[in-house]
Amino acid sequence: MTTNLPRSGGCPEGRPDAPPAARPRGRPRRFDPEQAVATAQRLFHARGYDAVSVADLTEALGINPPSFYAAFGSKAGLYARILNRYTAAEGVPLAEILRPGRPVAEALAEVLEESARRYATDPAAAGCLAIEGARCNDPEAREAARALTVAAGDTIRRFVATTHPEAAGRLADYVVTLMAGLSTMAREGHGPERVLATARLAGLALAQALRA
Repeated sequence: MTTNLPRSGGCPEGRPDAPPAARPRGRPRRFDPEQAVATAQRLFHARGYDAVSVADLTEALGINPPSFYAAFGSKAGLYARILNRYTAAEGVPLAEILRPGRPVAEALAEVLEESARRYATDPAAAGCLAIEGARCNDPEAREAARALTVAAGDTIRRFVATTHPEAAGRLADYVVTLMAGLSTMAREGHGPERVLATARLAGLALAQALRA
């Protein structure tokens, strides 16, 4: 009686007695760029741009450096993408607050109060990501962050100019400066009540300036 043995080509390495290769259970996890951006945003917000290295990012995202650079180009490139996400989803909604026809002092006071709330509510993500990024040491990342702060200042200036053109420049500068100060307070660990109290005091100063 003859026994039909399997051909060598049907087994790993051509050996008929080799055990079948073990298959990994489940599918490999697919890299999700949007989830990676959200994860990196939390890291940048908690530590600040300069304190986060590419090694920190690849570890947090669970990818190797070549995959990181293929996906984002650079640390600054990832940061620019994060800034766009942050502005759209978590930044102070200037377009909603600065509605045409709204009293200027009331609207600017709300900008400051909303800034205080957003900057100081979460100790793990304190301050404004764009304002703090505008102070970082990386020229490319710094320019991306500054572009957003400049755009915010321009939005405020245009709103004020519709009714108080002579005061638009100085009021916009004042509000942007206060927003930067509120961000610093939050980053230094001051709680929401204290940061909000500062914002409200600045709102009173705005009302007084516009009455003068």
